[in-house]
Amino acid sequence: MGGGERKVYTLAQVSEHNTPKDCWLVIEGRVFDVTKFLEDHPGGDEVLLSATGKDATDDFEDVGHSSSARAMMDEFYVGDIDSASIPTKTKYTPPKQPHYNQDKTPEFVIKVLQFLVPLLILGLAVGIRFYTKSASA
Repeated sequence: MGGGERKVYTLAQVSEHNTPKDCWLVIEGRVFDVTKFLEDHPGGDEVLLSATGKDATDDFEDVGHSSSARAMMDEFYVGDIDSASIPTKTKYTPPKQPHYNQDKTPEFVIKVLQFLVPLLILGLAVGIRFYTKSASA
């Protein structure tokens, strides 16, 4: 392998490295073998192991790593990820419809009724008043 040549891995290949003895992560399109770092990771090895087999960029960014943490990553760098092998990210997946509608419905109906019933009564009262006024005029 030439000096400038980079190794490219698919997500499937990287996903095979998901144990405490062999742990690879994908962050910002780059592949890191963090096996040696598991014991030293300030956030514990569990978080690293739970981030295997997927694009862990969001997990990494959410924690807000320091610049020294980012600099350390270079020594664990093993190659790049084949971006075509990463499933397209969908930021928002709506919850499964049937489940949550059932429990929300009664609550929603009650709220609507609490709002509508007084309006109907008010409307009726105004209507009757208006009607009786015009009838007696």
